Formats: sequence, C-alpha cells, structure tokens
Amino acid sequence: MPSFPAHRLADIAPFHVMELMARAKALEASGRDIIHMEVGEPDFPTPEPIVAAAQAYIATGHVRYTAALGLPELRAAIAGFYATRYGVSIPASRIVVTAGASGGLLLAMSCLTEPGSEWLLTDPGYPCNRHFVRCFEGRPIGIPVRGESDFQPTLEDLERFWNERTAGALFASPANPTGTLLADETLANIAHFVRERGGQLIIDEIYHGLTYGRDAMTALEFGDDIFVVQSFSKYFNMTGWRLGWLVVPPHFVRDIEKLAQNLFISPSAAAQYAALAAFAPATISILEARRKEFQIRRDFLAPALENLGFRFPAKPQGAFYLYADCSQLTSDSARFASELLESAGLAATPGLDFGSNLPEKHLRFAYTSGTTRLAEAVDRIRRFLGQA
Repeated sequence: MPSFPAHRLADIAPFHVMELMARAKALEASGRDIIHMEVGEPDFPTPEPIVAAAQAYIATGHVRYTAALGLPELRAAIAGFYATRYGVSIPASRIVVTAGASGGLLLAMSCLTEPGSEWLLTDPGYPCNRHFVRCFEGRPIGIPVRGESDFQPTLEDLERFWNERTAGALFASPANPTGTLLADETLANIAHFVRERGGQLIIDEIYHGLTYGRDAMTALEFGDDIFVVQSFSKYFNMTGWRLGWLVVPPHFVRDIEKLAQNLFISPSAAAQYAALAAFAPATISILEARRKEFQIRRDFLAPALENLGFRFPAKPQGAFYLYADCSQLTSDSARFASELLESAGLAATPGLDFGSNLPEKHLRFAYTSGTTRLAEAVDRIRRFLGQA
C-alpha cells in the first residue's frame, strides 16, 4: 500500500519565521503594536518607476504568457546590468528569468540533483535551501561555520566534507542569516576546488547591492560553469512581485528551459514588464539612497544590541540582518524569541530556523525598519531584560 504524504516530508521542517510572523500578525489584529524584525523584507515601497511600468503594461489589457526563459528585453537588461555594475560580459542567452530566487533554486536543484546525491551548505544558512535539496531526493550536508571564518565556508571545510557522493555546493554571499560575505580569494578557490572534482557550484547572490563599505564581486567572474541565483526582491524592493533570475552555464540552458516550461510555464508577465524599469538610472538612484539608509540602520543597531549583552562574532557586511549571539542572556533562543514577542511586542527569528549549529545561542534581527522604530525596539528589549 502506498504511504502518504511522501516520506521526504518528514525531513522538511516548517519555515518557523513565517509561523512567528503569523503570530505577530494575530497580535497586531488584537490591537498590539508589534515591531517586526523577523522577516527579510525591505520596508521601503517598490520604487515608483517600477510601479509605473507595471501599471502601463496592465492598462493595455494584454497580460499574457511570456517565453519560459523570460522576456528577451528583460534578459538583455539583466545582462547589461552585469556589464555596467560588475564589468562582466554575460550573454543574455544564459539568463533565465524566474518566479523569485526560489524558482531559480528549484530549477537548479531539479536539474542537478540525483537521488542520494549530497549538497554542501552552510549551517547556519537559509533553511529553504536544504529543503530544496531534499525535495529532489538529495541529501543536504550542513557545514558548521563559525564567526572566526565570518560564518562562511573555507577551502578546508570543503576538503573535509567532500566525498564520492557529493554533487556540489550551494553557498550565499552575502549570507542569510549572518549578512557576511565570502572573501573573493576564498570564492575563487572554492570554485576551482569544485570544478576539479567534477561537481557543481551554485552561489546565491540575492543580497548583492546591499553591501556596506565594499562592493561584492559576482561569482560569475570566476568561471562560466557556475550557477548564480539572483532576485528582484531585496536590493530592488520587489518582494511581493516574486521575480528573480538564474545565470546558467551554457550547456545547461536547454535543460533549464525544459524544466521551466513544465514547472512554471513562464514568470509573471506584469512583474517582468515592471522589472524593465528596475535598471533605469532614476530607479538605481532611489535604490542607492536606500542602501545608505540600511547601512545607517546597521551601524545604529549593532552597537545598541551589544550594549544589551548580545555579541557579534562576525560583523555583517551586507543584507539587512544581525545574527546575534544571545547566550549571555538566555540558553534557549526559541523561548526567548517567543517571550520577547508576547511580552515586549517585538518579533525576531530564533536560530532554529537556520540549522543545527548552536541555534539555541542565536537570534536574527532584521533591520528593515527606520531608526526611530529600531530605537523603540532597543528600548523594548532593555525593558524586557529588566535593564531599564
């Protein structure tokens, strides 16, 4: 007799931050004032030029399927963005427009994962990545990373964890939940290591553009055999539009196209036409001003939390997260987060969402609110800790 649901579901945990957000929303509905620091969603509205482009397209009434790989003009615009921002020449033929970065990761994993094959990921790391691997009957292998290496993998880590079952590695720079970057030399060495062993490297760059004090190099500078995942959600402030892209090695483009045709038919046409305005100078000017604002928030919040007893073994260089060691304040970050929400009206994400590497000692704070709101958050935590 068949057994339902599929056995793999036992290995796929809930996305706890979404459940935490649901509880926060319920408290708000009851009249509570909740400060949201749990979800990785910019608080800024979608830039007006993007909204206007979507409105103009929808007003035509001809909202139809596009090609499975995306609008040719959007793929060309993304290629142009790589040329102007990174100085890297990427043919538009290698760019696949996707239903968010999640759609890109699903395409990559469905293309590359055999049953039983292993993928190396960081722990802590974005929780959905390990579940993408498991959905295609692969085995996610977490590399426990520490603050000493900026919560990023080292070449020595790959040498230790790679074996005959390893298909490849999926890493993020800047990373969620830590906001740290892979050093350029480390990324180059990892790309060479994986290539020499016949594996496949996927780099998640969805927080590119949101780096502070330095610009991040794209992994595409280190070879045309690397998959790169990107998104319009974070830097471009288009989370709800559900649009991203995948840069695909040339010999995989046809395979990815077949999968996209079957899994998604095509990305949202309205979102794609909106995104054509994302690379306009007026839009980039808006986004760069917002990047400066995120840096101001980080530089305010990190020392304020340190003064309350949180610690940061590695300074975040990108994204909009602080991954705080809370072990001086609690031995159970999940309970701490729950009590903080119920008592103080502040939502933060406990470490259990991000893996099994000391999750009880960590909380993630998203600085996706203005500094006035962040100052209120710090005051609430201070009162919660009895330090007022």
